[in-house]
Amino acid sequence: MATPHKSVALPLALAYAALIVYASLYPFSDWRDQGIGPWAYLAAPWPKYWTAFDFGINVVGYMPLGFLAAIAVIRNRPGTGAVGAVLRATAVGAAISFAMETLQSYLPARIPSNVDLGLNIAGALAGAVTAAALERFGAVAHWHRTRSNWFVEDSRGGLVLLALWPVALLFPAAVSFGLGQVFERLEAAIADWLVDTPFIEWMPVRQFELEPLVPGVELLCVMLGALVPCLLGFLITRSVARRAILLPSILLAGVAASALSASLSYGPPHAWAWLSLPVQVGIAAALIVGVLLLGAPRRLCAALLLIALVVHLSLLNQAPESAYFAQTLATWEQGRFIRFHGLAQWVGWLWPFATLAYVLAVLSRRAPGAPAP
Repeated sequence: MATPHKSVALPLALAYAALIVYASLYPFSDWRDQGIGPWAYLAAPWPKYWTAFDFGINVVGYMPLGFLAAIAVIRNRPGTGAVGAVLRATAVGAAISFAMETLQSYLPARIPSNVDLGLNIAGALAGAVTAAALERFGAVAHWHRTRSNWFVEDSRGGLVLLALWPVALLFPAAVSFGLGQVFERLEAAIADWLVDTPFIEWMPVRQFELEPLVPGVELLCVMLGALVPCLLGFLITRSVARRAILLPSILLAGVAASALSASLSYGPPHAWAWLSLPVQVGIAAALIVGVLLLGAPRRLCAALLLIALVVHLSLLNQAPESAYFAQTLATWEQGRFIRFHGLAQWVGWLWPFATLAYVLAVLSRRAPGAPAP
């Protein structure tokens, strides 16, 4: 008897809730009692200044949480019913928003708002109602059947990672598809933490300066960065035919997310400025290698994915971030994209390492059968 699929909605909802917490409490500094009650914002008057961007981001930002929470209730507690799922999902969104607005009372850099709370709850409600409507029209059951036909039983972790990959690409990367470039920032952060302590002496002195990537190495990084999610898809897909459909779909999703990131960073006229010759050749090379591996056994795909991840991370973290790229990050981290910064930056940093852990877990299991042609 086949093992029933576990829903991907619950882990995605938990991941999205964690990202909301990060976005709401960033920059996590200068916590203090400001002499006002933590719930005083509930009775505050309508704010004098607000923009359509603020209005929209507060609603849209909580819609995925409400949607995923409602789907998780529907899939894991089928007897709850659509109304019960909507109420529970909205309550989850309301509780998280209330907690975030209350905690913002202790952060001078953030301003708690009853309007934000109401808009967040409205967004969670809208997402939950959308999920209930899709369940009513059979879309959730159709997705479950499609997933059973397309993907292996233990595919939940892989599907969650694939769903998060385009989100990770929304945060601008120094190299296209170059997720996980954390060495330079991690080194600086550790040094900042240890300053004025005896442990600063323990910091190793780097014997060499990080050198920018030459075009050939950049091409290799782009190819590996684009190939990794494709191999991850191969790892959880049942047949060669379905892999052939998934391969270009993943690459197109990556290209679209990268174009959107460039558009947000530099403006719509520059949406394709990142698509240089090395990037184009790297994407084409990833497509060719992916086609050659369409019939590879699952464990071979896992082993190749492990190698690609290690080489990719090694090459990326031997290169510095350019000054121009650092200026782009400042736009995200200090400007109007601060919420996107919270939702995408940590995903971009951690996605390769989470994928690495997932692949190691897959390789530690007993060898499964090869995909059917």
